[in-house]
Amino acid sequence: MKPLVSILIPAYNSGAWIADTLRSALAQTWTNREIIVVNDGSTDRTLEVASQFEAQGVRIITQKNKGAAATRNAAFELATGDYIQWLDADDLLSPDKIQRQMEAVEQIGNHRTLVSCGWSQFLYRYYCAKFVATPLWRNLDRTEWLLCKMAQNLHMQTATWLVSRELTEAAGPWNTALLGDDDGEYFCRVLLASEGVRFVPGARVYYRDSGSGSLSYVGYSRRKQDAQWHSMRLHIGYLRSLEDSPRTRAACVTYMENWLTCFYPDRAELIEQMQSMARNLGGELQMPHLPWKYSWIESLFGLRTGRRAQILLPRVKWSLLRTCDKALFHVSRRQAFPH
Repeated sequence: MKPLVSILIPAYNSGAWIADTLRSALAQTWTNREIIVVNDGSTDRTLEVASQFEAQGVRIITQKNKGAAATRNAAFELATGDYIQWLDADDLLSPDKIQRQMEAVEQIGNHRTLVSCGWSQFLYRYYCAKFVATPLWRNLDRTEWLLCKMAQNLHMQTATWLVSRELTEAAGPWNTALLGDDDGEYFCRVLLASEGVRFVPGARVYYRDSGSGSLSYVGYSRRKQDAQWHSMRLHIGYLRSLEDSPRTRAACVTYMENWLTCFYPDRAELIEQMQSMARNLGGELQMPHLPWKYSWIESLFGLRTGRRAQILLPRVKWSLLRTCDKALFHVSRRQAFPH
C-alpha cells in the first residue's frame, strides 16, 4: 500500500475559490489521499460550496472562528496520513504535484527530509502564472536554506511543502499567537526538525494573490506588526541555533533591515528594539528611504504621508490589475482548474 497523503485545507470565507482548490486536490494523480476541509466559522458560501464535494470523499468539519493557525492544528488532529499536504482554500496544486514529490520521497527513503517545489502567483488567470526560480529552489541543508531565506528576503509558499507525519509531529503545532507569518515561523520549526530540503522540479503550486486581504499583509495593523516582530525574533533564534557565526549574524541584520519598512516610522519602540538587537549582532540598521516615486510626496507632505502613499498606491494598482485580470479570465472562457 502506498503511503496515505492528507491534504489539509483551512477555509475562511473562501466560497469564491474553494471549488477550484478542491478540484485541484481531487485531481491529484497520487490516489491514496484524504482531503479534509476545516471551515473556520465562515459567513459566506464556503460551507455550501465545499459540501458539494462530500460525495467525492472530501471530509468537511465546521468550527467557530479561531483563526488560521488554530484551524490548521484542528485539521492535523483529524488527519491520518503518513504525509501532510497543507493547502490554503484559494490556492491550486498541479495534478502531479504530490505524485512527483512522493516519488522523490520513495527514492530518498528518509522521513526526515523536507520536500519542496516551485510556485507562482496569479490573480485569476492561473494559466498565465510564470514560475521563476529563486535560490531556494534547490537542495539545501538546514542552515543554508534558512540563511538564504533571511539574507535574501525569500520564502516558499505554504503548499509547496510535503511533510512526513514524523516530521510534522516533531515540529509541534502551528503558533496561534502569530497573526501573520505563522507559516514562515512554522516551517522554520519543521526545517529545524528535518535533515535538509530536497527540491522537486516539475511539481508546482499556484498561489492566488489576495493583496491586502492576505494574512501575511501587515499594513497599519499594530497587532500584525507586533506579531511580525515576534516571528522575526524567533527566526533569528532559529538560525543562530544552527550556526552562530559572523555570516549568520550579518544575515539576521539584513533580515531585520529588509522588514523595517513595515514598522517605520510609526513604531519607534519596535525599531529601537531591532536596532539594539542589530548592534548586539555586530551590525547597524540603516533607516529605510522612500523610493524616488514616493520621495516627492515626502518632500511636500512629510514622511508619514509619503509612507502611507507607499502602502496605499500599490494596493490601488493591485486592485486595477485584479479587475483587468478577472475580465480577461472570463473573456477567455477557460475551463476551471485543473484543465
